[in-house]
Amino acid sequence: MRKKIVAGNWKMNMDYNEGLSLFSEVINMVKDEVTGSQQAVVCSPFIHLHSLAQMAKGYHKVVIGAQNAHQAESGAYTGETSAKMIHSVGAEYVILGHSERRQYFGETNELLARKTDTALKHGLKPIFCIGETLTERESDQHFDIIKTQLTEGVFHLSEAHFEHIVLAYEPVWAIGTGKTATSQQAQEIHAFIRIEIAAKYGQEIAANTTILYGGSCTPKNAPELFAQPDIDGGLIGGASLKSRDFVDIVKVFN
Repeated sequence: MRKKIVAGNWKMNMDYNEGLSLFSEVINMVKDEVTGSQQAVVCSPFIHLHSLAQMAKGYHKVVIGAQNAHQAESGAYTGETSAKMIHSVGAEYVILGHSERRQYFGETNELLARKTDTALKHGLKPIFCIGETLTERESDQHFDIIKTQLTEGVFHLSEAHFEHIVLAYEPVWAIGTGKTATSQQAQEIHAFIRIEIAAKYGQEIAANTTILYGGSCTPKNAPELFAQPDIDGGLIGGASLKSRDFVDIVKVFN
């Protein structure tokens, strides 16, 4: 059975005290209301990581992730944060390749492959994001784009390393726009991703790979999305900033 995960991406929101307050609400709700084996991952800004990890210590249903990590081990990279640093404060996951990082910071598949290698070396599980823009979808390039992102970003990994990867499909045209891929559109892409994994690593690894949907997921549409056979959870943006909404999405797997 592959792991069911709901990951919250706070993006650049929440000052220190706001973040601690939100996380306290989330973890208490999860303890009271989540009855399944699903895992909630909270990916906060760097300033919160250590404190949130301490609050979640010993409780496996809620774990902590970062939103980015540098590709280098260490060095003269002012303002950057390494995978080793992130792991040292208690984070278990790191989001890599989010569409905003690709768009605003020019992150390429080649760079993300290096980030993935460094993250794995230091014990972090990458949530590796892939997905197409509206232009790419309308010009019928979406399958080619996703295949290229997989091939250049993570398919260089050994089987042993790939088994630590979580993939997140984010239709870029549905992020922050209020648009959502239909459950059929999302399932079609998730199934394609799993076929590509099977072609590279074999059916068993493909069957065990967690693939999340990340595109304006809400408590209202999550049940239909998560009911699809190849959708194993969500990468949640705006709804993760409201404890009730986020935990209601986590509870879909109860």
